[in-house]
Amino acid sequence: MELTAWLSLASICVLGAMTPGPSLAVILKHTVAGGRSHGLCASIAHGLAIALYALLTVLGMALIITNTPWLFNIIKYAGAAFLLYLAYQALTAKAGNDKLTINKETVTLWQSAQEGFLIAFLNPKIALFFIALFSQFIDIDANWPEKMLMVATVSGIDTLWYCLISVLLSQSSMLASLRKNSHIVDKITGVALLLVTARVLL
Repeated sequence: MELTAWLSLASICVLGAMTPGPSLAVILKHTVAGGRSHGLCASIAHGLAIALYALLTVLGMALIITNTPWLFNIIKYAGAAFLLYLAYQALTAKAGNDKLTINKETVTLWQSAQEGFLIAFLNPKIALFFIALFSQFIDIDANWPEKMLMVATVSGIDTLWYCLISVLLSQSSMLASLRKNSHIVDKITGVALLLVTARVLL
């Protein structure tokens, strides 16, 4: 892959990662609830899901998904159900700082990783995005190093961006402010997830 083509791919990936959406809401939620380690854990898991989708795309699996409506619908509605679950959790969260105390009973690293992974993996629009994106940069005769470079680029940018968000949000002063107003963050997150779910279902 030529340098100019790679820079174009990387630029689109950066813009895509920076676009606010349900992924940002989940990373924000776990950074506020559990601190930097939980935010980073959710970010890395999110990046792994992105890498998996990218790998499936270059292997041609995403094309099968788009050509099999029933399978696409299963993924779409599973994703919508997961978004509704997250929205319910956010909207029914009670005000107060106790729920944000870092302890294993409240928020575990596994829960952060799980939600970080699923919010990306259960979003079928990511598969479609990669199909549209990769079709502009990959040739039929592209070799494995080129394909793996594309996978590493999209997953690396996604992981680094959300890790950066987690680190910035976990600074003591900013995190203290977020925790103080966590109930407001929860409600905003819940509404945002409901709006995203509506877009998925419509």
